[in-house]
Amino acid sequence: MNTIKRNIIFTLENRKKDNILIVENVPIRMRVIFANNRIDFSTGYRIDVSKWEKDKERVKNGCTNKLKQSSSDINTGLSEYYSCVQNIFKNFEAQGFIPSAEQLKKEFKTAIQSESSEESTSKKIDFIAVIDEFTTEMGRQNNWTDATFQKFTTMKKHLKSFNPNLDFDFFTESGLNDYIIYLRDDKKMRNSTIEKQLSFFKWFLRWADKKGYNKNKAYEFFRPKLKKAPKTVIFLTVEELTKLTNCIIPDKKQYLERVRDVFLFTCYSGLRYSDAYNLKKNNVKKDHLDFITKKTGDRLIVELNKHSESILEKYKHINFEESKVLPVITNQNMNIYLKELAELAKINEPVSETHYKGNQRIDIVRPKYALIGTHAGRRSFVCNALALGIPAQVVMKWTGHSDFKSMKPYIGIADSIKAAAMSKFNTI
Repeated sequence: MNTIKRNIIFTLENRKKDNILIVENVPIRMRVIFANNRIDFSTGYRIDVSKWEKDKERVKNGCTNKLKQSSSDINTGLSEYYSCVQNIFKNFEAQGFIPSAEQLKKEFKTAIQSESSEESTSKKIDFIAVIDEFTTEMGRQNNWTDATFQKFTTMKKHLKSFNPNLDFDFFTESGLNDYIIYLRDDKKMRNSTIEKQLSFFKWFLRWADKKGYNKNKAYEFFRPKLKKAPKTVIFLTVEELTKLTNCIIPDKKQYLERVRDVFLFTCYSGLRYSDAYNLKKNNVKKDHLDFITKKTGDRLIVELNKHSESILEKYKHINFEESKVLPVITNQNMNIYLKELAELAKINEPVSETHYKGNQRIDIVRPKYALIGTHAGRRSFVCNALALGIPAQVVMKWTGHSDFKSMKPYIGIADSIKAAAMSKFNTI
């Protein structure tokens, strides 16, 4: 039989919105013309009009689309489609007849599915093993703390309990939604916690994407609407710090004295718990602290004031392990004892917290002592420093905050403290 005359071309679809031609993220179609038939096939690729070479029917070199697919990858895919159709026509030519439009569509669909099946079989990936590879590589690369490793161990646990037979193809928009619903309904997570879990998972998917494990790009555009309430910043005012300082500790609870000293030290220095824990004698200079932070690896110089200096002086002649300067216990135990100490000091102002589970709003009111943890020391330092009129730029030098975005919640609190202080003049 003679050669079947055909023309295979690649073009961008003409799409309009509100009668305006769409020029971004436009689908690329393959049009096959033969024997008075004209069939359009979807290639699954998209590109901006400005990145398309109409004459060459290919994406311009060096360009990428919104899914970060390169021109090389897209053009290779288009060439594979072209070869697939050509081979189908050659098979029909060998059989001696011209196919109908439906026959061509059927053969093309079969060929594509066969290639996809072979590829997925040959590249079957152990999803959970990839998570382990991710945590190992990122942990070493970024010097993760045990707490960060634990976060991703928890993520893996949730994914395994959600579906023990997961693969990357599962996480389309629908699959991601199913996972969110699982975290909400089965794990009873707040929206804020779900958002954190999703951010961890997206980090993993981005890494897997770069490594070539994940070809599913749905996560890039997945932004579920999760209602959130502003997080309540728990800190102690100057008056509450005074109450804590002057609180008489019973003889049977003298273990609280060291907890109080360490906590007050963070309140007057701005150090994180981890940095107070690791502070050594060689970090203490005449009038300042000079140390490398555990969390970020930044070098900070923090001047001492009479409060932080007196606490260091109190323990100056006590030899702690590893030349540490403060009697810091584990974070878990300190959090427990801090609540006990704050209750003893009658720091019991009612604090309202709001969170959401799905669309359900939940309001909880608890005494402040029940909410105090080690990080409240650092927050107290920032809030009170700003309320005293110390410029945010100076506070950031002490705390190591890198941008104003992270300081914004504290600045709002400081403004409200100053406003309340100004109102005291009305009583005169």
